[in-house]
Amino acid sequence: MAPSSFRSGLNHIRRIHNHNVNTFRSQPLSEISGSLGDLGTFLPLLIALASSSTTPHQISLSTTLILTGLYNIATGVLFGIPLPVQPMKAIAAIAIAKGLSRGEVMAAGIFVACCIGVLSVTGLLEVVNRWVPVPVVKGIQLGAGLSLLVAAGGKALGGLGWIGPTWADNRLWLVVVFLFLLACNIGPRMRKVPFALLVTVLGVVFAIILTIKGDHRLPGIRAWHPEAYAPKGQEWRVGILDAGIGQLPLTTLNSVIAVVALASDLLPDVPTPTVTAIGLSVAAMNLIGCWFGGMPTCHGSGGLAAQYRFGARSGSSIIFLGILKLLLGLVFGNSLTGLLEKFPTSLLTVMVIAAGLELVSVGESLNSTTRARDLKQERTSKIDENECKERWTVMMVTAGLLLAFKNDAVGFLAGMLCHCSYQIAHRLERQAEDGANDEQRPLLSS
Repeated sequence: MAPSSFRSGLNHIRRIHNHNVNTFRSQPLSEISGSLGDLGTFLPLLIALASSSTTPHQISLSTTLILTGLYNIATGVLFGIPLPVQPMKAIAAIAIAKGLSRGEVMAAGIFVACCIGVLSVTGLLEVVNRWVPVPVVKGIQLGAGLSLLVAAGGKALGGLGWIGPTWADNRLWLVVVFLFLLACNIGPRMRKVPFALLVTVLGVVFAIILTIKGDHRLPGIRAWHPEAYAPKGQEWRVGILDAGIGQLPLTTLNSVIAVVALASDLLPDVPTPTVTAIGLSVAAMNLIGCWFGGMPTCHGSGGLAAQYRFGARSGSSIIFLGILKLLLGLVFGNSLTGLLEKFPTSLLTVMVIAAGLELVSVGESLNSTTRARDLKQERTSKIDENECKERWTVMMVTAGLLLAFKNDAVGFLAGMLCHCSYQIAHRLERQAEDGANDEQRPLLSS
């Protein structure tokens, strides 16, 4: 590395460090609360994979906590934004549904990491980022937010009754916590209430009480024993074909391109990481962790929206979360599984709802000449009504088909086709106008 590049890198990290420290000093409770905002999506998948009844221990809980903790700390130091470290959802969903083995789960994560790494190193991610129109990106974000809301509703309707399954986990608690969430939106003073921190503490207290009353053992001190694991033969084929290929478009679109666009929207005063940097981060996390039984992970726009919604504004929030995960993994390890399973679904559901609503709200800036990335760069005047309607339609087609088919790639292709159809129509109109003008010129000259 050239000395100038090295000094530039040090200066960047120094600026990020100052931003993290100053932000944490000015609003420590908000940063801590924001760091816990993504637990609504992180914990359910973590618990399901770490305590699967069909295929035991699809991932190592202790290794996942320790490694994701280290990833949190590294991304907080390097990027300075509350960038989440989330499960790769498509891989997790297929692993749970089909009972994939640990080797198959790891093979899927390694495959996605290699693909994203190649796209990042070759610069193809930057090309894709420039090529994909903003309405399609906004549609992916909107679709992801709506997907979170639908998933949260499904959890509430399918697993919760009004007074059950327990006194600490039911629809009554869901309503109470949701009303508390709404109250936290009333006025600037209430917005400073550390909602996610208070709800997490309440959930942990309930989980401890339920564990004790159920005669289950509380977590004990367990030394971490790292164990290398390499997928074998058929595990590569099953992991890649059944889970890896389905995850690839989701990671590329939502975990890289959409998260960079969202960071630019939510945190305009902080330097936005490039899609190449985020892609390399995703690749590095999985090329390290998946060889040790860690959960395949990525960054995601839903997690960023959640952490921002609950107060996170800098990398200090996820550095705090990373330290917490690291300590829990090193001290308690896999003994935490039973306690985490008791964490009330009703409380997690409200946190997922809040994340979904925050992510959905980014669609509001689609036609803003001061906030939409492409309009801000290209013009300063207000766009006309027809263009607004076309951009809105592209965004809704993307989000609607993503939600309908539960597939980011389907939504992306539909949005791109819709965008291209408008571009072709405009080109034909211009050609027709040019032809009419050419016909009129001889008449005018004569």
